[in-house]
Amino acid sequence: VTPGASADGSTIYSYSADSASLYGTLDRLVGRKNITAGSTKAIYDWDSGVYLGEIEEVQETHDVIGNMNEHQLTIGETTFGGVAALTQGQEGAVMDYGNLIWTTLQRAKTVPEAITVMTDLVAKYGYASEGESFTLTDPREAWILELIGKGPGEKGAVWMAVRIPDGHVAAHANQARIPFVDMTTNVDESSARWAPDVMSFAVTKNLYDPTAGVPFAFSDVYDPLTFSGARSGEARVW
Repeated sequence: VTPGASADGSTIYSYSADSASLYGTLDRLVGRKNITAGSTKAIYDWDSGVYLGEIEEVQETHDVIGNMNEHQLTIGETTFGGVAALTQGQEGAVMDYGNLIWTTLQRAKTVPEAITVMTDLVAKYGYASEGESFTLTDPREAWILELIGKGPGEKGAVWMAVRIPDGHVAAHANQARIPFVDMTTNVDESSARWAPDVMSFAVTKNLYDPTAGVPFAFSDVYDPLTFSGARSGEARVW
């Protein structure tokens, strides 16, 4: 819920998981200062606990409780999976979706900063999860960032992010939501952002034909709607 759509001008965000085996917790990552240069952070897969590798630490981190940090930046997710050929994993990938959330909350203060941190992390360390649709909010705005790995033999991910217009609300449940964004014009980064190769990568993987006369839409290309997606995903939104 954007500030213009709430009664008191607040940004309102909720995150839930429909699972009989998941129980609510509020884990805390205490903020740290003056972290020794050259230090690393161990990454363990959020779902399995498997060790994935190490990433470089930053000099200072923010305090994090659950999915919110001390600056009221919040990040949640809903898994959409996406094109099967791109969800088979990347050799040596370190950043899974859970640690992508936590690490970003430790390093960013606002949604625009968070988008930069998240996309830089997967570009540098690889992406170890399926396609994800992330919700990012701060006291001023709300965005959806959708991201899917590049698959075996590649590194990193392709992604697109859109700002929810003020005065509007958005919801998503296990289905990619970002439709057509006109990338031919000089779009202001305050309303939409995307990976430089988000379209060209789809072309090389035969997922999109720019000569077919169909506008490029992230959700249609990287997570085509199926009956199960419509029934178990989109139907739950409404």
